Amino acid sequence: MTKGKFRFNPETLSYEKIERSPRRILILLFSYLITVIVVGFAFMLTWLHFFPSSREKQLMDENKTLRNQYKSLNSRIGSLEKVVEDLSDRDNNIYRMVFESEPIPNSVRNGGFGGVNRYAEIESIPNMELVVKTNKRMDVLMKKIYIQSLSFDTIVDKAKNKQEMLQHIPGIQPLKTYKYVSGFGTRMHPIYKTLRTHTGIDLVAPTGTKIYATGDGVVTSAKFERGYGKAIVINHGYQYQSMYAHCSEILVHQGQKVKRGEVIGLVGNTGVSTGSHLHYEIIKGGQKVNPINYFLNDLSPSEFEEIRQISIQPNQSFD
Repeated sequence: MTKGKFRFNPETLSYEKIERSPRRILILLFSYLITVIVVGFAFMLTWLHFFPSSREKQLMDENKTLRNQYKSLNSRIGSLEKVVEDLSDRDNNIYRMVFESEPIPNSVRNGGFGGVNRYAEIESIPNMELVVKTNKRMDVLMKKIYIQSLSFDTIVDKAKNKQEMLQHIPGIQPLKTYKYVSGFGTRMHPIYKTLRTHTGIDLVAPTGTKIYATGDGVVTSAKFERGYGKAIVINHGYQYQSMYAHCSEILVHQGQKVKRGEVIGLVGNTGVSTGSHLHYEIIKGGQKVNPINYFLNDLSPSEFEEIRQISIQPNQSFD
């Protein structure tokens, strides 16, 4: 039987052999070739997707390792940030308060970096977002650590002088025995009978009772003052001063150095006064403050609370 393809002719009722032209054969061959190429390419993509090459597999493993390392590094940076934040909080609210230093503002602790873009060279490299982000966090963290280090240097210096500072701050009672009469704040003046700001406290004691310096310092004034009578002013340094008014006698002179607990005068009734007593003031940074808050070192908690309650009563002052 002759090979080839045939078709049935209904007019002749016979099969006729199909003759293919060279053009038809070329079209068929080209179609087969295109099909083979498409199928082969699809197979190659499928293979590469599910079965990466050894080089790709190596790169994928390296990428996975780098991501794990970045995740670990990111976690460690986060832990360090929490530690530095905790140190900053303690520094501002405990250490610097104990040593009477102003807290460091958050604008200084968390301030950025001025000037040129420090990350321009890295940012120009593709796929470096994580590296840039990590570098920025590290730079901010290093700046916070540097600022905290400087703060601790300051605190250490102050700690070395702490004993001296505590000795200078007026921290004891000016009289050993007395009757507490009037506190700090708005009080009725005993002579003018009007409400006035009482800038100290009044301690009643017999004339001649010894008055003690409440902290180390230098006498800056020891003379008769209008209203205060015979008065003594001591500069303790560290922004503190103390004043002792209405004395019967002054036992120190201007420029004299005194120690805490040293007798500096005697209780009296000089100046504008209605009875023998000591008017005692503490000035800190130019502002007159409540002296009762500095009695805590000299009293038990219950004794301090008792005097504090008396001090807030709206009574009449002695001067």
